[in-house]
Amino acid sequence: MKAVILAGGEGTRLRPLTCNMPKCMVPILNRPLLEHVIDHLREHAIRDIILAVCFMPHHIRSYLGDGKRFGVRLTYSMESSPLGTAGAVKQVEAHLDETFFVLNGDVFTDLDLTQMMRYHRERGAKATIALTPVEDPSLYGLVETEATGRVERFIEKPSPEAITTNMINAGTYIVEPEVLSHIPPGSRFTFERELFPLLLERGDPVYAYPAEAYWMDIGTPEKYQKLHHDLLSGGVAKGFAGERTGQGIWVEEGCDIHPQAELEGPVVIGRDCVIESGVRVRGPSVIGEGCRIGKDSVIEQAILWPKARLGQGVVLRKCVLAEGVSIGDQSRITEGCVLGGNAVVGCDQSLTPGTNILPGEELPSSSKRR
Repeated sequence: MKAVILAGGEGTRLRPLTCNMPKCMVPILNRPLLEHVIDHLREHAIRDIILAVCFMPHHIRSYLGDGKRFGVRLTYSMESSPLGTAGAVKQVEAHLDETFFVLNGDVFTDLDLTQMMRYHRERGAKATIALTPVEDPSLYGLVETEATGRVERFIEKPSPEAITTNMINAGTYIVEPEVLSHIPPGSRFTFERELFPLLLERGDPVYAYPAEAYWMDIGTPEKYQKLHHDLLSGGVAKGFAGERTGQGIWVEEGCDIHPQAELEGPVVIGRDCVIESGVRVRGPSVIGEGCRIGKDSVIEQAILWPKARLGQGVVLRKCVLAEGVSIGDQSRITEGCVLGGNAVVGCDQSLTPGTNILPGEELPSSSKRR
């Protein structure tokens, strides 16, 4: 069975975390999101995967390679300019000679793909769209269906008075290869606004697959942190890398954790980290590979990417530090702050909640950022 993963997004709303990498490669529990998506496909016996890439493709290719070490076979399709969701799939039409999945590479879900395929085949659908419920459907595309599950119409980002359902397009599709003939080659074309409505006009059977599966689009730093909170707190069945060393504590190899450091789960710590005496880490938190946490520092509900460096007495609360960030002694990084890769914060800083710092930006010691 085959799948196409749409992995070309820039992730502009997730900046500064995505200034130097595509959105699908941001780490989730110390592994790129795209690796989690591939693992999910493999668990459902889908091992022939095409990656439609556009923005910074070298980050993706250098990490995933041919897919062999992840138990799959990867093929890459490069877009010179964005072709839209359906246009990107049209470009690899020659590889798609059987029923196939299409997935968004920036969504984390535990959707039962095997059951969805069974549903698709039982109904003889030309396309099946996974649906998920949300609290505020006005931000998404609604899908109205008949009692049988057949799609009646689509409503893109409806006004409040036009909302008739809270079930939205979850960005996972099953498609029969013959419908690709309706997509103009080399043109920007989407499933959501062009292809699926066209199939409805033709009378082709398009079905919706409603699911209560976990679903999270990591489009913003808030959603990125929420996904980690959900995964670490047990809201989604998910294993963690490393050895379980305490209640809700997972530590990978090569770490040096002082016996007077205090860890309160759920916490995941990547390999080769150094955590000095007096440090307190309270979950849900993630510490990436090769981080160094100085004496008496406090980490609460924070996400640290690899090689972050914290001086002594640093306080992190509900924030995200990208790779290689350095924080000076006694500085405080508080709720909603997001620091881009290799940013430097000097000593005795106290960042205003919600502050974003661009990659490589430096804040000198004892200078308040407002």
